[in-house]
Amino acid sequence: MTTGGDDIFEPAAEPEKNILQVVIRCMTPPDEAQRARIRDLLIAERGCDDVEFVIRRDESAGDGFNIFVGDDNYDWSTLGRVRQLRRSFQSLQREKQFGGIISLLREDIADFSLHTGHQQVGTVIAVSDGIAVISGLHEVCYGEIVFFPGGAKGLVQDLRADGTAGVILFSGASEIAAGDIVLRTRRTAGVPISNRILGRMIDPLGAPIDGKGPIDAKEYFPLERPAPGIVERKSVSRPLETGILAIDAMFPIGRGQRELIIGDRETGKTSVAVDTILNQKGKNVICVYVAISQKASSVQRVVSALERAGAMDYTVIVSSPASDPASLQYIAPYTGCAVAEYFMSHGRDTLVVYDDLSKHAVAYRTISLLLERSPGREAYPGDVFYLHSRLLERSAQLSDALGGGSMTALPIVETQAGDVSAYIPTNIISITDGQLFLASDLFYSGQRPAVNVGLSVSRVGGAAQTGLMKKAVGSVRLDLAQYREMQVFAQFGSELDEQTALQLKYGAGLMQLLRQPAHAPFSMRDQVILLLTAQARYFLDVPPKEIQKVRAELLAWFEQTHASLCLRIDHASAWSDKLKAEILAKIAEIKAKLDSPDAGTAK
Repeated sequence: MTTGGDDIFEPAAEPEKNILQVVIRCMTPPDEAQRARIRDLLIAERGCDDVEFVIRRDESAGDGFNIFVGDDNYDWSTLGRVRQLRRSFQSLQREKQFGGIISLLREDIADFSLHTGHQQVGTVIAVSDGIAVISGLHEVCYGEIVFFPGGAKGLVQDLRADGTAGVILFSGASEIAAGDIVLRTRRTAGVPISNRILGRMIDPLGAPIDGKGPIDAKEYFPLERPAPGIVERKSVSRPLETGILAIDAMFPIGRGQRELIIGDRETGKTSVAVDTILNQKGKNVICVYVAISQKASSVQRVVSALERAGAMDYTVIVSSPASDPASLQYIAPYTGCAVAEYFMSHGRDTLVVYDDLSKHAVAYRTISLLLERSPGREAYPGDVFYLHSRLLERSAQLSDALGGGSMTALPIVETQAGDVSAYIPTNIISITDGQLFLASDLFYSGQRPAVNVGLSVSRVGGAAQTGLMKKAVGSVRLDLAQYREMQVFAQFGSELDEQTALQLKYGAGLMQLLRQPAHAPFSMRDQVILLLTAQARYFLDVPPKEIQKVRAELLAWFEQTHASLCLRIDHASAWSDKLKAEILAKIAEIKAKLDSPDAGTAK
């Protein structure tokens, strides 16, 4: 046993299987018999294989122990045991079982010698609408978990000059009344986590809600952590392919980037995020999908799509439906971020989707108004910018010294009538590294995904693309921008020159080529082949309605007859004129076959 400062540290055995970390605050460390009792109790209650003890000196525990398992607190301190005896005495006294209380007292005194101790105790002043106002806990910290009678938990969110504090309640608000005792835990909110969380659906408190049993968490990860500093990061340089041709070609996303998905209601924002998750299969990326104030049926559709594609094996769902109180909706994205950050800290690449932060801001506005904070623009509190900046800034590409893990964030924001200048959208646009704007007019015209080329941008750009993909894209984005500009003039019905007509035809073919059904991501190989085919003007002779059919036939032909070339494309990261020439030669070959009189048999 070694002592450093005020703490007493004891080396723990190497973890085997499921080891639960337990913090014991005490004046005198428990002896072997007491440790065995604590270990047996927690193994029976938590279903773990063993317990790892971390002993910390705390004078307020007296001769007892204050035991912390994550956010759960077993108060066996002197004062805590006195309160328990008082509650037991009152209960047994009501039932006129004085013999029971006498034997209970004898057992307790035989096990422990009682001495006076000290612990801060607060009192509930008022409670309503999921908010409790407490007094007496003068040293309580912002973001600290507090306990109420009956096991209800709350999170301190407002520290006031008069010594009171505002607490948001996660559950059990109906069981709390004015005058109830409030206990500190000296712990901030955290989520129980281990590798076994993959494939599960949890609530914002980390409890499983999919009916598949306990998660068997080995440790607890804090919901709020400072974002990595500049020295701890390195530049975004590795691509995170979405499998969506329009995005990977023109607005590439890198591992560690924050790319906003923005658009009106029902324009395919969630589909883009789900397709990105599906495309991470086999790429060693852990995905977290956070559903904030969504309908249960909508969340179930997402889960079903992931299960059908086998994507739940590497995905975690954090769900706080519309029926949850605002307090749970408020912490939901931080829970998802903590899960992704846990894997990032272990050197893994992660992707987290926040669906959506508009509803998250509304939940925070509700809490702030109930806490009587001064409203600002659109009734949001003054710190609403910090609400999302401290969340999204935690996404990063960590340096090699920290394991080289990454967390990529895809926040989703809903606009009203395409207004990107509203309060919350402009806030998040200024935080993120780019945005994908999904236009409702494109969506309803059948262009899906409905990515608006003019308003979308990736501030990482080509740095997040391989050399092969960067060269294959060529001038596609510029061609599309020119097409949209020419399309406006063509609407006036004036006579067009041959070059303009050809450019319009080519642009219309590109728009058809970029149409992609949901849950059908393209591999990087497929995207390179399609982009080179388009720039070779192969689709100019194909009727627009036939382009998607010909596209499927082209990719199938490459896979069936030129498998070795496809493998070379998959494994090539740098551009090669020789490889390009081979691809174009094969494209010319199939074009000649399709243009021949017996094209039907050539296919």
